[in-house]
Amino acid sequence: MKDSRATILIYSPDQPGLVAAVTDFICVNGGNIIQLEQHVDKQEDIFFMRVEWDITKFLIPKDKIGEYFQTMYANKFEMTFRLYFNDYTPKMAVFVSKMSHCLFDILARYTAGEWNVEIPLIISNHEDLRWVAERFGIEYQVIKITKENKDEMEAKQKALLKEKGVDFIVLARYMQILTDEFIKEYPNKIINIHHSFLPAFVGAKPYHAAYERGVKIIGATSHYVTTELDAGPIIEQDITRISHRDSISDLVRKGQDLEKIVLSHGIEYHINRRVLVYKNKTILFS
Repeated sequence: MKDSRATILIYSPDQPGLVAAVTDFICVNGGNIIQLEQHVDKQEDIFFMRVEWDITKFLIPKDKIGEYFQTMYANKFEMTFRLYFNDYTPKMAVFVSKMSHCLFDILARYTAGEWNVEIPLIISNHEDLRWVAERFGIEYQVIKITKENKDEMEAKQKALLKEKGVDFIVLARYMQILTDEFIKEYPNKIINIHHSFLPAFVGAKPYHAAYERGVKIIGATSHYVTTELDAGPIIEQDITRISHRDSISDLVRKGQDLEKIVLSHGIEYHINRRVLVYKNKTILFS
């Protein structure tokens, strides 16, 4: 039988007694700590913490844990926190255009049961990948966006997301820029993959530009989407070395391999509640 667990992510001004307060809250109420990780940013003087604990015999009802913690601990220590439970499976929507490599990787991991997540919906601005969605038995909606109809079509997207109860969105090489209004409705809940080790080689043909510059490494970056284009909190990055022997097609192939891995790692961190966003950076708990 699956354990009943809670996970709390916390940040607050650094001060004595924070770890003791959180562990005391868990222990005196009959919880059993499974994982605990902490970090102090000395420059910001901010304390970060992630704790996962067994609530099978917890004395506080599950629906009251957050309220109790806020009143007794968070207010006292100026904590900002988010509380999650493992019996809830988050719902993820995937946005795509024409490139399939990231989508196939996501769906392979999804069907293999690697992630505790549901994918009720794939949204695209093209018909090209409908066959992929049908192969995996997932609803596929085409919403064609132009400059003239962008607000109307984004309203349609948001209605679909609400109807399906979507918690977060993954842009799997979705070649449309979201409006500020759309992004603000999903703060730190839209994950994008960028085809470079940010910041570098922006534009439609990054590998061609990299080739012309004779670069020695290429990379990929997964990050949360903010209203500032490609400047949101970075979740994961990776690189691979290249040489003068590599052609443009070699760079594209190696880059797409990185994109798949880096995006999937970013998704996994998010699903497992191991990302804490503070200002425009992330703390990743192992």
